[in-house]
Amino acid sequence: MVLLALAPALALAQDPEPRAYSNAPVGLNFLITGYFDSKGGLSTDPSLPVTDAHLQIHTAAIAYARSLDLWGKSGKVDVILPYSRLSGTAMAAGQQVERNINGFGDPRLRLSINLYGAPALSLREYASYQQDLVIGASVQIAAPGSQYDPARAVNLASNRWLLKPDFGLSKTLGAVTLDFTVGASLFSDNDNYFGGKTLTQEPVYFTQGSISYNFNGGAWAALGASYYEGGRTTVSGVRNDDKLGNSRTVVILALPVDRQHSIKVSASKGLHTRIGTDFKTFGVAWQYRWGAGF
Repeated sequence: MVLLALAPALALAQDPEPRAYSNAPVGLNFLITGYFDSKGGLSTDPSLPVTDAHLQIHTAAIAYARSLDLWGKSGKVDVILPYSRLSGTAMAAGQQVERNINGFGDPRLRLSINLYGAPALSLREYASYQQDLVIGASVQIAAPGSQYDPARAVNLASNRWLLKPDFGLSKTLGAVTLDFTVGASLFSDNDNYFGGKTLTQEPVYFTQGSISYNFNGGAWAALGASYYEGGRTTVSGVRNDDKLGNSRTVVILALPVDRQHSIKVSASKGLHTRIGTDFKTFGVAWQYRWGAGF
């Protein structure tokens, strides 16, 4: 449910998220912990004079989610808190610089609702539910207040608000589920940016698609891809030539341990990077669910 959102903050608007609009019995709770390892140019802000980044982020994260009854329609709320350790080198002003830091990333809160095809159901009602076409929407907010040093080019947090609305479709055909999502990431200004400058950024628009397959016993696997563009920045009135036009792919394998526990393994990488971040991420997450008479 929130596996990809546990990855480092820079990956959140980029990696596909299969089954984001799947239904669940009302009152079901999810506790998720995960570890993610990301390598590459993932923390180079394209508006900064930093090149040739070779960085690595180790992220431990915890998330909580709960399924809801929203005016007779199924929905979810989830909150995510990552803690990361970043290390690596990059070139700045013709010289190699090194960065080693650890701290919290920006916390995130998301509310989603299934507008069609997934009514709010009790556990007993859910037992006979068969998904066909689901149409849903969500909005995610990331708040500033985590580790941030305006004198440094690379940070774990962004010192600004993020609003991320999206709209999605999910279609089940036998054991196969197809998902498609479109949305945008909207940013507030960072008025204490790299030496006291003001950073503004245009919206980043994205499309995501995935195909997943259900195996016997509750296991499933998914392959997804995303494309995102926009996000051109302006620093203290100077507009940069840093418009994004990038794509990524992800594979996920979910394995149930028992009725309440499951493990998810994921791997993602860039397919094409016009400018900005280009990185690989491997992650593993453990999920525990309870409530709703489960």
